[in-house]
Formats: sequence, C-alpha cells, structure tokens
Amino acid sequence: MKLAGKIALVTGSSQGIGRAIAERFAHEGADVVVNYNRTPGGAEEALRNVQACGRRGLIVKADLSNTTEVRELIATSIGHLGRLDILVNNAGIETHAPFWEVTEEDYDRVLNVNLKGVFFATQAFVRHLMDSKRPGKIVNISSVHEDLPFPNFAAYCVSKGGLKMLTRNLSVELGPFGITINSIAPGAIETPINTKLLNDPQKLNALLTQIPLARLGKPNDVSGLATFLASSDADYVTGSTYFVDGGLTWNYQEQ
Repeated sequence: MKLAGKIALVTGSSQGIGRAIAERFAHEGADVVVNYNRTPGGAEEALRNVQACGRRGLIVKADLSNTTEVRELIATSIGHLGRLDILVNNAGIETHAPFWEVTEEDYDRVLNVNLKGVFFATQAFVRHLMDSKRPGKIVNISSVHEDLPFPNFAAYCVSKGGLKMLTRNLSVELGPFGITINSIAPGAIETPINTKLLNDPQKLNALLTQIPLARLGKPNDVSGLATFLASSDADYVTGSTYFVDGGLTWNYQEQ
C-alpha cells in the first residue's frame, strides 16, 4: 500500500473528487480526515468507506472561506489523530456570470474558498510540519482553467491561476524542509459541480467532441494521481501541475 501509516486531510471530501481521493487514500493505507461544509450525509458515507478499509477516520465540518475555521480544521485533525502527513486542498466553488455582471460578493465567495482557504490551510499544515520537523506532501486540486480561459467564470479562473503560482512559489520555499507541493488540473469530470452540464445533452455532446478520449473523466481518474503525488514515489516531484483532462486543453474551443 502506497500510503501505509500516513495521515491525510482532504478538504471538501464529502462528494466528488475529494471523496474519491479520501476513499482511495484509505484503500492505500492512510487514516483520513473527511471535511465538509454543506453535505453531512456524504461525509458520513465517506467516513464509513474509510473505516471499511480498516483505517481511522474523522469528520470535521469547516467553511474553507473562513480563516478561523480553516485553522481549527487543521488543529482538530491533529488533536484527534496525532499528526498530519498529507494535505489535499480540494474544496472549491464556482459562479457563472458575464464579467460585467460579477458582484463583489460572488468574487469574494469564490476567491475566499478557492485561494484564501487553500493559502491558510497550507500555512497551518506547514507550521505543523515545521514544528515537528517532519517532511510532508501537499496536493492541490486546481483546474484546466488555471491555464485555459473560461468565459463567464472569470473569478474561478483567477482563483485557479493564483493557485498555480502559489504551487510554484511554495515548491521553492518549502523544498528545503522536505515538503513537496503539486497540483492536479482536472478537465470535465463527472461531479456535482458539473450537474448542469451533465443534464444538458446539447452542451455535453459539444464538449465531448473536443475531448480526444471522447468521454468525461471520473473522480477515480483523479484519485490515482493524487495517491501518487502523496506517496514516496513522488519524493522528487514538486512545483508541477498535472492535467487530467482527456486531452481537452489542447483541443478546446469555446462554443
């Protein structure tokens, strides 16, 4: 098992990609903290699946847009499980609006979860590792839209572009401490955030024609790569973004 004996926190892990990662980590031998904000039922199911693998699990509710709650999430995880070795920054949101109609409230909501929350969760995790003089792994779930323009989702693209640079910058700062940080940039994945797309055959078919592998991704397509980046197999990998998009980025045209 690639993560035997490790302890991981996966933010936003009650559904979608985060839940797939949490459950995959448990299957690979890790104890896992499941984090949620609005879907307690999914968190409870994820916890049962973690425990079914014979691993310890914990559910912690936290709003990633609230810095106080972010710090409490890290502290509670450490307090209950003793330490953390792996942080997966997965929680994220998006809003749809033409640029000229985006409100300050919508902008703040997206940036606070997708970028500020990641920044301060990572900071608290890094402080924990430095205090205990241990190496660690950070995996950020970004998006193809850290590079690829996405009209009507300007705030989302800004947040993911910022995450790209944060990953690169921290790889330099944290490398001397044995802490690696990498990002995964999913394309179109079958998750709740894409519910509207999945229920719109015309838009879905138009998108599928632009994906060379001719299908949407599954959460497990992402969780396998996250496992690699969180494991010792990736000890010499840091500051990189890995695209999991079926080839979409190199073949995409806005409809």
